[in-house]
Amino acid sequence: MPVFTYSARPAAGGDIRTGEVELTSKEEVATYLHRQKMIPVAIREKERSISLTIGSGVKTRDIVIFTRQFATMINSGLPLVQCLEILAEQTENERLQKTINDVLYDVESGNTLADSLGKHPKVFTRLYVNMVAAGEAGGILDTILLRLATFLEKNDALARKIKGAMVYPIVIVLVAVAAVAVLLIFVIPTFQQMFASAGVPLPLPTQFVIAMSAFLQAYWWAVLVGAAAAAFAFRQYYKTDNGERVVDGLLLKLPIMGDLLRKTAVARFTRTLGTLVSSGVSILEGLEITAKTAGNRVIHDAVMGSRSSIAGGETISGPLKKSGVFPPMVVQMINVGEQTGGLDEMLTKIADFYDEEVDAAVSALLAALEPVMIVVLGVVVGGMIVAMYLPIFDMIGAVG
Repeated sequence: MPVFTYSARPAAGGDIRTGEVELTSKEEVATYLHRQKMIPVAIREKERSISLTIGSGVKTRDIVIFTRQFATMINSGLPLVQCLEILAEQTENERLQKTINDVLYDVESGNTLADSLGKHPKVFTRLYVNMVAAGEAGGILDTILLRLATFLEKNDALARKIKGAMVYPIVIVLVAVAAVAVLLIFVIPTFQQMFASAGVPLPLPTQFVIAMSAFLQAYWWAVLVGAAAAAFAFRQYYKTDNGERVVDGLLLKLPIMGDLLRKTAVARFTRTLGTLVSSGVSILEGLEITAKTAGNRVIHDAVMGSRSSIAGGETISGPLKKSGVFPPMVVQMINVGEQTGGLDEMLTKIADFYDEEVDAAVSALLAALEPVMIVVLGVVVGGMIVAMYLPIFDMIGAVG
């Protein structure tokens, strides 16, 4: 995402302020400044520089600790500047320490805390910044920070569940690929030489395995290039709107895995939106932020459809039901929350329920994958070994 530098004048009057923000276009930067009650003077895209740093360099756990400590100090009555000074001194992560010092400088220069945090989008997400802005406006910054810390902890736990579910199948696939490669490159040629010297006729399965071995030895580079090209082509296709929509739609239709992804997306959507709404963020802003954190284009489109519905004076639940992505129970509970005025509480209840559902889905996925992976690995490796031993059995039979 591009980084833009801007200069803007506060709508209430005052000196021109400058800063940086990471958004998709100049129009979004202008919209962002208007929401901050500032009049844009100049907006320019910053030239990209080559950096060896990948990502923000700040773990979610570091942000959670920072947020909880920040909330405790604010609740104790310490001034904002002093809180930031203490947090910068005791933070062990150098990247986070530098970021806090930058925020401290901006706050001392007269900027709001939310504006100062918003200049570091790789560390503090848009959701984080918007909730802090709502906390500042409502005078409940300590409460909002505690909610943020709880939200980040639960969101991180959800992400770790999904990553944990993926470790086992990935390891099995890597082991299978390595075993097949070793057999084809090093073991099969030895059998091939033995069969050639014996002059025995080879069964069809053995001929097929030997042909695979010869191809891999002669064209291993082509296999690697082809795999890399296929991965690159898939990545480029996935970057397109249609490609992302098609791939994410297919993922949701997968047996077991699709159910897990759907439940994860529902849990993330409801917890994020519930946290934003309960913190005072407008429903339109909350839906836009939630859509961008959905992790699935189909879910994103459904949420943005509900945002358009709200803007037109309708309900959230209608477009969610039409999309067919969200389970009927979720749609009905959101509908009840809208009618009773307790949408934030209802969303939190849904999120808690689906956190448990994700645990059950992860267990089901692992229980299903384990025997499938073992069978596939056994068939592939065992089939190759049996194919190479068939001529030996024929030779033994002929001698007998």
